[in-house]
This record gives sequence, C-alpha cells and structure tokens, in this order.
Amino acid sequence: MRYVEAGGVRVSVIGLGTWQFGSTEWGYGSTYATGVAGDIVRRALDLGINLIDTAEIYGLGRSERIVGEAIGGRRSDVFVATKLFPVGLPFMVRWRARASARRLRVDHIELYQQHWASPLFPPRATMPRFRGLIDDGFVSHAGVSNHSLRQWQDCEDALGGPVLSNQVRFSLVSREPDRELVPWAQHNGRIVIAYSPLGQGLLSGRYEVSPPSNFRRFRSDFSAEARARRAPLVAALRDIAGRHRAKPGQVALAWLVNKPNVVAIPGASSVEQLEENAAAADLSLSDDDVQRLDSLSA
Repeated sequence: MRYVEAGGVRVSVIGLGTWQFGSTEWGYGSTYATGVAGDIVRRALDLGINLIDTAEIYGLGRSERIVGEAIGGRRSDVFVATKLFPVGLPFMVRWRARASARRLRVDHIELYQQHWASPLFPPRATMPRFRGLIDDGFVSHAGVSNHSLRQWQDCEDALGGPVLSNQVRFSLVSREPDRELVPWAQHNGRIVIAYSPLGQGLLSGRYEVSPPSNFRRFRSDFSAEARARRAPLVAALRDIAGRHRAKPGQVALAWLVNKPNVVAIPGASSVEQLEENAAAADLSLSDDDVQRLDSLSA
C-alpha cells in the first residue's frame, strides 16, 4: 500500500468508503451489514488501508456502528474519518461529534468533516466549534466535503488554521476537482479525498449492457445515452487494464491516486472487490495511458 503524507498525517492512497454499510438503498441485504461489511473493514486493515471513512447520516448511524465494531482491538491501525451532516444548530456540533465517537467506539476522531456547506449557517458559526474539538484533543483534524474551493478557504479562515481535506465526487466521469481543488491542495499541503471514484460502478465495465439494479439505475449517468457516450472511455480502460494485467476499475483508481495529494475511498460489496481496489495503489500508468484517459474524459 502507498501513502500520502500531507498536513502532518499519513493516509493510504486507497481508503474505504462505507456509505453502503447499513444503508438499505444499496440493496445488499442484512447479511452484508451483519457480516460481510465487518469482514471488509478487517481485510482492509490487513492490506494496509488505514483511511476508513463514514458519516453519521450513513444508515442513520449504522455505518459508524459497523465500523466501530470491526476496528475493535486495532485502533492504532485506523485513521478514522466521519462527517457531520449540516442539519441542526451550530451549538450541536460537539455532542454530535461525541455521538459519532460513541458509535465508532473511539475516544477521539482523526478527521471530522462537515458533510456539505450549510445552507443556513456560514463557516464562522460552525468552524469555531470544530476548533474547540481540536483544541480539546478530541478531533485531530478538521475537514470538509462537497465544498468549492472558495467554501474550503472560507472554512479555513473561520477555523483559524488548516482544513486538512475536502471530500468530493471525483473520477474520470467527474473531473471538476481537477480544475481548482487538486492544484490548490497540492500547493498548500492539503488532501483531496475522492468519493465515487469509479463513478458508482460506471467505470468498472460491468454496466455496458444494462444499468445497476439498485437506486443507481435512476441516475442520469446510467441512462442508455450516458452509457453509450462513455463507451469509448470504458473501452480504453479495458484495453489499458489488459496490458497491465489489471481490471478496468483498478486503472480508473490508479488514474486518480497517481495524482499527488489525492486519495480515493471506493466502497466494496465484497472482500474480493476490496482486495482489487487495494491493489490499484501499486498500479503505475504510463504517460500515454494517462493522456489517453484524459482525452476521453475531458
């Protein structure tokens, strides 16, 4: 496993996203939540993945509970990241952080992130609460998610210090972070955390003929027209993967995490998929590979 070192932290370039844990919309069933999900977390730690990302909103706290149970006894191996959903008053930040910690069974949180920019309260109302958690030693680093560069910078100003990371939708089919967020993070020692790094499976090559059976089938990215439009990109991923003895999804992940200061947090429906994702950390693409993918995804 490779790691990114920035802002005083060391995190695996491939992390684990846990939106699926305990969330019924994915359709994975109770067996997944009660057994497979925990196995995925433990195997991730075995492989050197230390960034485990969750949120209070995932499964209404169930994801945090699953993660908390799975990391028991291996606390030193984990860089725990969770998120505050921006609904509620700013004074609630402290007790909601502590509620997340209780569900995670930890006494501190490495990365506490604001999940979205609040539609009601500016950063100067919320970030000082994050600062208090950091000053108390309960939170190591503040982060944000789904923030523009200007919103990220405003949060830094309100915090009075670095906001370590910005977790955003980023993949070969969601290139927006490449324009401003990634260059700024690289220049300032921050981290961009890419969620949905496989376009929720679109880049895996599994849905060329038909869309997924769960909620994703209703997303515009999985319409017949969108899948046809992305067919040349998926074909290129398949071709490059063949030359590297890899899989298309691994190539898509490698394209991301070969960028300095970028890490990815793909989810996994099985231990096998988790292992495939982790292996992408060691896949090196040629400049020609990258240029080809860039041209087809622009």
